[in-house]
Amino acid sequence: VKLVESGGGSVHAGGSLRLSCTGPGYTFSSYAMSWVRQAPGKELERISSITNGGVSTVYADSVKGRFTISRDNAKNMLYLQLTRLKTEDTAMYYCARHNSGYYSGGYSLWGQGTQVTVSS
Repeated sequence: VKLVESGGGSVHAGGSLRLSCTGPGYTFSSYAMSWVRQAPGKELERISSITNGGVSTVYADSVKGRFTISRDNAKNMLYLQLTRLKTEDTAMYYCARHNSGYYSGGYSLWGQGTQVTVSS
């Protein structure tokens, strides 16, 4: 059982990307999911989370209004739409599975990450 991210890349400031995360091998729809990023020399930052059914979402202030999290449980897919990217969004982006259907708990599974690099 593992998570696999894709969709990262290099873009100019103001550009957009769409990250994807697939989670085969378990009941994807039972668990809340998050996107977490880590910039060089900085701590992990949870940037967005979504409940197992996709009804409730939450965003860090740093990305609110620019990023959108979504999921398609029929396809075992999690997405993060990144728009109006800034240089400070440069980081490794990870998807992570929570321990339950709500995103208040800890993480039980991580992906390997996908790199997002934003240049000025």
